[in-house]
Amino acid sequence: MENRSRSGYGAVTKFLHWTMAVLVIWQFLKFFDRINDGEHWVGETLVSWHISIGTLALLLIVLRTCWTLTHRQQRPAHEQKMAFLVNAGHFLLYLSLFLLPVTGILRMVGGGYGVKAFGWQLIEKGDEVSWAASLGSLHSPFAWVLLILVTGHILMAVYHQFVKRDGAFARIV
Repeated sequence: MENRSRSGYGAVTKFLHWTMAVLVIWQFLKFFDRINDGEHWVGETLVSWHISIGTLALLLIVLRTCWTLTHRQQRPAHEQKMAFLVNAGHFLLYLSLFLLPVTGILRMVGGGYGVKAFGWQLIEKGDEVSWAASLGSLHSPFAWVLLILVTGHILMAVYHQFVKRDGAFARIV
């Protein structure tokens, strides 16, 4: 199904990677909500999709994790000394990409709001749930962690492309 080799990623992996990249960038637009209480074009148009896009991102990161775990033997090879850092970095990215929407859902449920995505009520409104609200309070700190990890990921891609010139970026495009 996937045409990949040890020197590059296949179409499914590339699709999942770049789709997640677009969704994560979209979600980072939520930071604009802090400017002028969201009273601007970004806050009034794109940010309103935050919960729906986060729900989609959760589904895709679960799918991507399953895909990665079942196709580990086909991943491109890395220099042995870098393999640990590459694997640790990707593990932290995947973990953050999973925990961020989960804590977002817990934040909504904890506040009694329920969860509505793309017009579908996935979790009904109800009473406040204190333990969910407590765990949900980690949503914003996790967003900052993910921002740092994504920035590091992008900087490493730029480093590989323009400093090392080792073709690492070409594997995923």
